[in-house]
Amino acid sequence: MLIALLFILAYLLGSIPSGLIVGKAAKGIDIREHGSGNLGATNAFRTLGVKAGSIVVAADILKGTLAAFLPAILHIGVHPLLAGVAAVIGHMFPVFAKFKGGKAVATSGGVLLCYQPLLFLTMVAVFFLFLYITKYVSLSSILTGLYTTVYSLFTKDLLLVAVVAFLTAFVVYRHRTNIKRIIDKTEPKIKWMSGKR
Repeated sequence: MLIALLFILAYLLGSIPSGLIVGKAAKGIDIREHGSGNLGATNAFRTLGVKAGSIVVAADILKGTLAAFLPAILHIGVHPLLAGVAAVIGHMFPVFAKFKGGKAVATSGGVLLCYQPLLFLTMVAVFFLFLYITKYVSLSSILTGLYTTVYSLFTKDLLLVAVVAFLTAFVVYRHRTNIKRIIDKTEPKIKWMSGKR
């Protein structure tokens, strides 16, 4: 019973729609009605600006981190990665936002921040490296997920490998429309790294 409640709590934590809350508070708008219509961090940056977008990213990461810490906080024998996965599912399919959420990148990172801080730091570095090279947030997210999967293979932690592979598969799937736009050369590139306005 306690284990079930923990997973429900982790899911509800992940379901908190950071982008929606920050959008309403900062700009008085529903970001689902702007940009890509997605509740995730990328659309928050495009729609709300750097400051508000950064808050959304931090909040989404925090959701994953707190969820992964729940077993330790509540003294329940559940692996932190599994609790974290529940939060990621909540982020993608939030009960508080009609089950239409983000693409799982930041919240997945938050889970790994709790479990493997060094891996999280290298993920951030790799993400920005790919972002600098490609200027595509979506492609950088996918490539970072693939990097994380390869990294996990060298840890000999089978559950980490399984969870990372699972999360990466979700990240790729959630970016399927972005992949099509990249192929069609219609996916928007970021401008702030190139100095363009």
